Amino acid sequence: VQLQASGGGLVQAGGSLRLSCAASGRTFSSYAVGWFRQAPGKEREAVVRINWSGIITYLAESVKGRFTTIRDNAKNTVYLQMNSLRPEDTAVYYCAAGPPGGQYDVWGQGTQVTVSS
Repeated sequence: VQLQASGGGLVQAGGSLRLSCAASGRTFSSYAVGWFRQAPGKEREAVVRINWSGIITYLAESVKGRFTTIRDNAKNTVYLQMNSLRPEDTAVYYCAAGPPGGQYDVWGQGTQVTVSS
């Protein structure tokens, strides 16, 4: 499996963005997918995790009520919908995939999200 994240950009506070994580490989539908972010000078943090069947199994407190994720296995794509964006959401966002119950073992390149105040 290979992953490619896209959809980042510059948005004003309160705005929305949708990130995409497109995968290649026939086993993607059986993988859990996570979104992570890393802001300058900060450690990488987990944002959300979605299992193979589309159930969200983790959502960071800082994004609850604002972010959600869905997957379209027919398109081998997972989306991160980000609403009510805040300047503190500014970061490079990454998607990762891994087998159920296992560690993430495939990472996509990051996509920059910048939220202006």
